[in-house]
Amino acid sequence: MKLIFISGPSGSGKTTLSNKIIKKIKNGFVLSTDNYYKTGLISKLISKIVEGYFDRSISFNRKLFKKDFNYILKNGISIHKRRYNFEKKTIQNYLKQTNNINFLIIEGIFAKEFSRVLHNQKYLFLEIKINKNECMKRVIKRDFEERGKNKKRAKNDFLKSWDIYYEKFKNKSLKNKKNEFTITKNTNIDKLIKKIFH
Repeated sequence: MKLIFISGPSGSGKTTLSNKIIKKIKNGFVLSTDNYYKTGLISKLISKIVEGYFDRSISFNRKLFKKDFNYILKNGISIHKRRYNFEKKTIQNYLKQTNNINFLIIEGIFAKEFSRVLHNQKYLFLEIKINKNECMKRVIKRDFEERGKNKKRAKNDFLKSWDIYYEKFKNKSLKNKKNEFTITKNTNIDKLIKKIFH
């Protein structure tokens, strides 16, 4: 199974890129780290106390994500989809079986750090680098419409998340640079997909 990791700061277009790739390839499946945040009362309380909580590793339910990741990798199928509810701090599970998965795309702000702990696994890594203000506009709109935030809080949360993302991976790079691609606003996605899959 071919593994593709897509990383970038909040609002950079990771989900959009994942969907573009899925439309171009057969037997692909997207596993988004955004659907694996921690749930329950503790998560509700900590998210109010810790600034930028949802951009920090402490919010990521690594155990559940790893369980789903390993199951897909081992069996080539996924038996459900998960969706995180940011207002209720819960994960909704949908029974949906996807068979014959040959390409697994892992996207989200935790994709990069998860890729770093894999041993003896070959993968491609796509890092999106987009203008900060452009990302901020997307995040404010998304958080206002989908996550119940007012625009001021959405902006403050974005600025914090931007700093957290780039500080986290400062001076860290892949061992094999040949497997790493940088995506910018001017990248020809169709050409890149052909290069990756052919």
